[in-house]
Amino acid sequence: MPPIHSKHLVDPELQSLLDVFPTVQFGADMLPALRANVPEYARAAIDPSETDLTVHHVDGPAGAGSIEVWFYRPHGVSQPLPCLLHIHGGGFVVGDAAHLEPIHRRMSAKLKCCILSVNYRLAPETRSPGQVEDCYAALTWLVHQASDLGVDPASIGVGGESAGGGLAAALALLVRDRGEYRLKFQHLIYPMLDDRTCVDPAPHAYAGEYIWTPGNNVFGWTSLLGSAPGGADVPIYAAPARALDLAGLPPTFLAVGALDLFIDENIDYGRRLIRAGVPVELHVYPGAFHAFDVSPTAAVANQMRKDSFDALARALAR
Repeated sequence: MPPIHSKHLVDPELQSLLDVFPTVQFGADMLPALRANVPEYARAAIDPSETDLTVHHVDGPAGAGSIEVWFYRPHGVSQPLPCLLHIHGGGFVVGDAAHLEPIHRRMSAKLKCCILSVNYRLAPETRSPGQVEDCYAALTWLVHQASDLGVDPASIGVGGESAGGGLAAALALLVRDRGEYRLKFQHLIYPMLDDRTCVDPAPHAYAGEYIWTPGNNVFGWTSLLGSAPGGADVPIYAAPARALDLAGLPPTFLAVGALDLFIDENIDYGRRLIRAGVPVELHVYPGAFHAFDVSPTAAVANQMRKDSFDALARALAR
């Protein structure tokens, strides 16, 4: 069932965002143009005076070649720092670490932390588990190079938005299960966790009308999996919501808008984490659709950014 028209539920301060950030139907023929597009937030002025940036090419998974990672470190701090391993969004099919440079430079300077941003391989050219294995390879490099980078290897957390949030959750599961490293926290912003949302027989009537729609969700998951979503054999490292056991995962921050297509899967994941004994901070923002936090002025977007920043500050300081 398609969503009922939900515009009357949208926060009035977010209405104008729908005019400048229109909903686009994703498809294979559109990927080159979508990938070439530079989002507005990537065009913000960059101040290099507070943060160093180095781009590295690190060993990827077997047969994958090298993985590009962007490493940020604030100026004027000599001691080892905590680090956020960040995974960008884009429905598994678009996105680039370079687009986040203005944001990550400011975050690194304000939080007095390092940030490692991973340019994982995109779908459909690369299928799962290529993306999460790229992120695991980046984490491996970060831990092994921690001394040279000035990173505290005991203070590494993972985070991301949308598909990046889903990959962050998948990476946390993979790290737990392999037992080689330990993550301090996971920071999940409207994460893309569950391919079964595509085949829900009773979909949320008011969610997913804007930005990231049910059709886009099917395209993203099909691109990642190489098959139709909702099948019986989808691994947990592709769709973390399929994990039956969530015990032993790191403390979690999870934020989502009430009109986001991912609202049900996100709330359910937070609930299950809590039942598994994982400390969880869960936020649901009324009147907010997917990626609403790109609004520079809406109060609900400002509140979400503040909540996210404050949670990161606490997690990095622990």
